[in-house]
Amino acid sequence: MAIWTDKIQQVKISLVVAAVLIAATSLVVSHFIVRDMAREERNRMEIWAEAMHSLNIADENTDLNLVLKILEQNNTIPVIVTDQNGNVQLYRNIKLHADNATDSLEEASRQAAMMRGHQQTIKVLIDKEGEDYLLVCYDDSLLLRQLAYYPYIQLGVVMLFVVIAIFALLTSKKAEQNKVWVGLSKETAHQLGTPISSLMAWTEILRETYPDDDLIPEMDKDVKRLQLIADRFSKIGSTPERKEVLLAEILNHVVDYMNRRTSQKVSITIGNDIDDIRVKVNPQLFEWVFENLCKNAVDAMEGKGSITINAVSDGHEVYIDVTDTGKGIARNNIKNVFRPGFTTKKRGWGLGLSLAKRIIEEYHDGKIFVLSSEIGKGTTFRILMNNA
Repeated sequence: MAIWTDKIQQVKISLVVAAVLIAATSLVVSHFIVRDMAREERNRMEIWAEAMHSLNIADENTDLNLVLKILEQNNTIPVIVTDQNGNVQLYRNIKLHADNATDSLEEASRQAAMMRGHQQTIKVLIDKEGEDYLLVCYDDSLLLRQLAYYPYIQLGVVMLFVVIAIFALLTSKKAEQNKVWVGLSKETAHQLGTPISSLMAWTEILRETYPDDDLIPEMDKDVKRLQLIADRFSKIGSTPERKEVLLAEILNHVVDYMNRRTSQKVSITIGNDIDDIRVKVNPQLFEWVFENLCKNAVDAMEGKGSITINAVSDGHEVYIDVTDTGKGIARNNIKNVFRPGFTTKKRGWGLGLSLAKRIIEEYHDGKIFVLSSEIGKGTTFRILMNNA
């Protein structure tokens, strides 16, 4: 599990690094392309302005074919020509939204002012003395603006790809974990089936041979316990049957089982106001959750302390709190307590709480989480069940 997690982490880091490199490369390349295109458009506008100058100083002997051809070829670069007082003389490749000529000139004048603010202007002399001139104001072409935005769009696409890829990896990881859970559970139930059947048969033989032996009923209880465990494992991976039962009945079974198997220095108590609370659950699996919580609490208390189980119902939801007086959970470990394989004990697989979370959230549509925990004082787990 840890190896798989490390691989997932490495893949996520690799994807993010690749995305950053692609985005950085795209931004750099696009910057140089945009710069070169902007320079090229400047050169084209200088030629266009020179053609405008030639048109203004032309006489009856000047061949205007080339000049007019140059002026007509500009179909992409927005350009507005104003006089030295800012009055619009003509415009080309400009989209105006005004309804009449006066408003159109005002809108064109505002756009020309913006172009002058960006210092995208070329002065065109209209007399030989140089006193009168026209100002050619231009803006970036649509292609150049699109190219400037392109790397950011590409960055968004790459990041979206990374997010989808990471989500797919996490989904794949969860699906594989589910297969491991189901396979392990089914195989465990299958392997336990044969020896349990043999033990049940041997118990019956012993009961007939030694009807007065006090140990045989205890053996029978243990065999039935093994049968219950096998039945629980067999339900993992399939939709368990749920029925409405009294919560107190389930909790009393758990407390009775734990009291027989824990130190007398550990006390387990149930709140007094839960007798009428009903929950719709699979009893075998639901008991398993509280057994795991109590066993973890006993380990956390190192065999000495108290466990208190309280429940409250508001008619729609049932809140069940399991509180211990153990050593508590460090803040940085709270988010990991339900992760498969995580444990702070020297011995153990770290699967109890993970199994409890799976039973509550996947099989009963509820929630389980750490409500509070304080180092040296204890921990409270809360189970939230929808009782509608």
